[in-house]
Amino acid sequence: MKIKIGRAGLATMVLAALVGCGGSPAGQSSEGSKAPASGAPSSAQARLSPEDLQSRWWTWAMSEPEPTNPVADEDGSECERNQPQDMWFLAGTFGTQAERACSIPDGAPIAFPLVNLMGGPADCADFMSTAKGSAVLDGKKVGSETIRGETISVQGVADNPVTGTHERFTTTGCGLWVQMPPLKPGKHTLTIRGQAQDFSVGVDYSLTVDAP
Repeated sequence: MKIKIGRAGLATMVLAALVGCGGSPAGQSSEGSKAPASGAPSSAQARLSPEDLQSRWWTWAMSEPEPTNPVADEDGSECERNQPQDMWFLAGTFGTQAERACSIPDGAPIAFPLVNLMGGPADCADFMSTAKGSAVLDGKKVGSETIRGETISVQGVADNPVTGTHERFTTTGCGLWVQMPPLKPGKHTLTIRGQAQDFSVGVDYSLTVDAP
């Protein structure tokens, strides 16, 4: 994660992270292959709107202080922190490389960004002009959504590594995002790479989907 915070509106906060399948929502382009994820149903399930996806993911990413934050997680031990019941979020890093092992409950759709940002409309325009990334699941490239700018509402907790405060605020969110339907039970590999401007990140996940 790369952060530039101005108190007048929490100016620009950039997060490049681990981050869908199928076509993009209206008005958005799709990046990468549209090949279905290995072991995943062909029809999308529980897809979130760009606003809900970003609002919920950022709130989740700021739901823990730095020592237990999933973005700062080095090995996957914090994967299960504050996960919602209807979705499973994955995180990236603060600009480093990481390898994580995580268990995911059967039937949970998965969502994550390849690279993303919170800031003003102009910040998003500049950021998205250079944004690129990829997700590879079990050796097959997964498609991503391009979200160029949506108004989102985000809630943090005290001492979180993004804003440091428990404030709720409204801002503009953008990035390259993936939403995947549930994976089949068993073991899967997920490789995520993201880059925008002078920031890059990479995470290699070893995922185990629990049997029903």
